[in-house]
Formats: sequence, structure tokens, C-alpha cells
Amino acid sequence: MGQTATGAESDVRKRAYYYSINVIQYIDRLPLDATGTIIVKQLIRSATSVGANLVEAKGASSRKDFVNFYSYSLKSANETLYWLGLLRDAKRLNDETLTMLIEEAKELSKMVGACVVSLKKNGQ
Repeated sequence: MGQTATGAESDVRKRAYYYSINVIQYIDRLPLDATGTIIVKQLIRSATSVGANLVEAKGASSRKDFVNFYSYSLKSANETLYWLGLLRDAKRLNDETLTMLIEEAKELSKMVGACVVSLKKNGQ
């Protein structure tokens, strides 16, 4: 069963897409050593997974599947915060762009989390 996006769902998908682009562009500017390379691989996977799971939800075969994709997206947003924090704290990369990426990851997490709560509440 295909799901249609509400205005909030459409907005969060769009923000997640551009967030992925911003993370990719930031990563492309980083000097990488062995540790940085490992962290960056995890970061790119989790950051791009936020939007990818939201898009996957559009093709969900059931309401439960739809909610699950949003839940996976929330987990990816939270994981992204973890990797960004490691970059900031362990690698001492703390510039304006990294701060902006952390703040946007927090916002995406809140938005997706609110969608998950709403979807679960409306499904009962």
C-alpha cells in the first residue's frame, strides 16, 4: 500500500536530501588519516541513510513497513550525530560547518521523531 506524504513528511525528506549533500561536500574537504577514514565511511553511510529510508517509506507495502522506514531514518539521524560528535571531539575538527551539520542532524532527528510518534499514534 503506497503512502502519501503530508506536508511535514515532504519537508523532512527534502531537508534530509540536502543534508546528505552538505555532509558529502563537507567530507570531501576533510584531510583523512586512517581513523578519519573509518569515521567518515560510517558518517556518510548514516547521514545518507536518513533520507534514503524516508524515500523507501514511500514504497512501503504496509503501514507497519512505512513506520519502520521512518524509525530506521530516526536511528540513522541519531547515529549521524554520534559520528559528527566523534569528528568534532576526537579529530578536533570544530568549525562552523561541522556545527551547522550537528545542528541540522538534531533538527532532522526531531522532525523524523515527531513523524514516528504521530504515525504510531494515528495507527492505534
